[in-house]
Amino acid sequence: MGAAVLRMLLAGEPDHARAVAGDLYGTLLDAPFRVIVAESASASAARAHADGHAQVTATKPAPAAPTTTVEPAGDPLGGLAETVESAAARAGEAVLVVPDGERLVVLATDGGAAVGACTAYAAALEGARTSEVHEQPGGGEEDELIVGLSAPSGPIAAAAAYKQAEQALSVARRRGRVCVEHEQLASGSVLPLLADDAVKAFADGLLRALHEHDATGRGDLVASLRAWLSRHGQWDAAAADLGVHRHTLRYRMRRVEEILGRSLDDPDVRMELWLALKATSTE
Repeated sequence: MGAAVLRMLLAGEPDHARAVAGDLYGTLLDAPFRVIVAESASASAARAHADGHAQVTATKPAPAAPTTTVEPAGDPLGGLAETVESAAARAGEAVLVVPDGERLVVLATDGGAAVGACTAYAAALEGARTSEVHEQPGGGEEDELIVGLSAPSGPIAAAAAYKQAEQALSVARRRGRVCVEHEQLASGSVLPLLADDAVKAFADGLLRALHEHDATGRGDLVASLRAWLSRHGQWDAAAADLGVHRHTLRYRMRRVEEILGRSLDDPDVRMELWLALKATSTE
C-alpha cells in the first residue's frame, strides 16, 4: 500500500493517493513532509531490503523508549529504515518507508522525529567513517550510505520533492558526504559542483583552442579573458589589471571571438566561459 501511495504521489495524483492512504498515512499527507532518498554503496545490503515487495510500516503511538546511539553496522540502509520507523513510532508520527531496489525512499513529517533521526543517523555514520579513514585509510567503504533530503513539500509537489532529494543525493555522492539537504544547495555555492569530471571535460574542450593559441606565444588570451570577465567587461579596469593598453585588450577579445566562433555580447557565452575558467583554474 505504501508503494502504491508513493507511485500515485509521484504521478501527480494526490487525491488518489489520499484515498488509498486512508487513515494509515492520511495524517502524513495533511502536513508538510520531506522526501528522503537513501542509497547504499553495498548492493547486497540494498537487496536484503528489496525482496520484490514494497515493505512499508504504518507506525502507531507507542510507549516512549530511550533513544539509543546509532552504531553504524554492515547494513546502513536497513539501519536507516529501522531508525526512522522507531523514531516515528515513539513520536506517534505516520511515516512511509519504501525499499526501491538499491534505494530507500522515505516520506516523513517535516520537523518531525523521523527526519531528525535520519539526519542523526547519517551524522553518526559520517563520524564513524571519518574515524575509520584516520585509523585505517580506505576502511568503511562497504558501509557507505548516501542520503538526500528534499525541502518541505506537500502532496501536489511530491514529484518535485523527489527530484530535489535525488539532486541532493547526487551532490552528496560527488562531495563524499553521507547526507545533503536540498536547502543547503540553494544557500551554498555552485562552484563546488564544477569539480565534476564531466564539467571539467566540457571546460577543457571549450577553452582548448585558446590555450593552444597562447602556447604559440602570440598572446595571453586566457588570462585576458579572465580579467575582462572578472571586471564585467570594463575595458579600462581589466586592461589595468593586465598592465596593457585597452586597445590591446579589445584586440585580444576580438581574437577570442574569432577563435571560438562565439560572440562575447551573448550573456550565455560569457557565463559558460567564466564557469569554464573557474572549473579549470588551478588557483
